[in-house]
Amino acid sequence: MIKKAYEKFVLPKILDVCCSTKPIAYQRNKIVPNANGTVLEIGIGSGLNIPYYQKSKINKIYGLDPSQELCEIAKKTAFKNEIEIDFLIDGAEEIKLPSQSIDTILITYTLCSIPNPEDALKEIKRVMKHEGKILFCEHGAAPDLNVHKWQNRINPLWGKLFGGCNINRDIPSIILNSGFKVNKLEQMYLPSTPKIVGYNYWGNASIQ
Repeated sequence: MIKKAYEKFVLPKILDVCCSTKPIAYQRNKIVPNANGTVLEIGIGSGLNIPYYQKSKINKIYGLDPSQELCEIAKKTAFKNEIEIDFLIDGAEEIKLPSQSIDTILITYTLCSIPNPEDALKEIKRVMKHEGKILFCEHGAAPDLNVHKWQNRINPLWGKLFGGCNINRDIPSIILNSGFKVNKLEQMYLPSTPKIVGYNYWGNASIQ
């Protein structure tokens, strides 16, 4: 009962705050404005990407997230920004959209917490148009051995506290091994962010 109450009432607010820092907001602004056409945002959460969409480039936005509580927050943000979004309350491993229907897949700070990211990327590949693209910005495994060692040590507890978030996943490899080619990849430690959670990868990918 305590766990369910934490996940329903406390965790959404914690995630919203943690994902709203200035360095992360700066990262979002690098990626989100590049979305165009029919967009599917995987893990829309509380809607922190919504203010960065370029409405003139968008035909339609689907926002997918398993958390009803986070989607309720996102709906308010969408209304405030005058953006219409169709919300899908579900996980990314089974996306209830037609095959080859999406121009842009947007994934920010989400592949870290999907239980089976390979299954999710298989579904993403199914719903993407062949000429479509993935825009991604994620945190994950650091290149420094000492930092990565601590990521591995802390990860089990971190996941329990932060909704299944994994701080030690090799995001580029997960994308590449799921049948995509990474066309652009940048990476660095975010400023003013603890190194164990602050190593970021961002760029775009397409179907091989």
